[in-house]
Amino acid sequence: MSNRAVLLVNLGSPDSTSVPDVRRYLREFLGDERVIDLAAPLRFALLEGIILRTRPKNSAHAYEQIWTKEGSPLIVTSKAVQKKLAVQLGSSAPVYLAMRYGTPSIASVIGQIIADGIDEILLFPQYPHYAMSSWETVVVKVYEEAARQSPKLRVDSVQPFYADAYYIEALAAVTAPY
Repeated sequence: MSNRAVLLVNLGSPDSTSVPDVRRYLREFLGDERVIDLAAPLRFALLEGIILRTRPKNSAHAYEQIWTKEGSPLIVTSKAVQKKLAVQLGSSAPVYLAMRYGTPSIASVIGQIIADGIDEILLFPQYPHYAMSSWETVVVKVYEEAARQSPKLRVDSVQPFYADAYYIEALAAVTAPY
């Protein structure tokens, strides 16, 4: 019998609104070949030569406008989803949370999953749609990291669900009051 778990993965966030943290986050995020679809030399020239010279300060200011005392809204919301799913699943499967960029990293969470004796995970990218820069980069990174750390770790992934009737019903219910 296998030990199963669910792995939720979302985009990520800088660790804080400080310019160095935002710069580090943007370097990882925008350095991904699936986010900026250019050959590596051009992508890094654009990133290091132009984007990372001005964007971190502007982005840090924007993050300050939405940051909460608990931290990044995306991280806070993702942790709330993780907790609610864990309650629903009970003891049948633990629920882990990783971020594609930033912390907690996919590598560190896969390491924890392996240390916890899990041998099968259901990967649930937190995107209803397919896009190379979101769903695909998460799935590829998780499969690569799982293969690197524990080739026997089985990973199955939830496919894009933007057209799923239950998802559409949920969206309609949430937006109906507005």
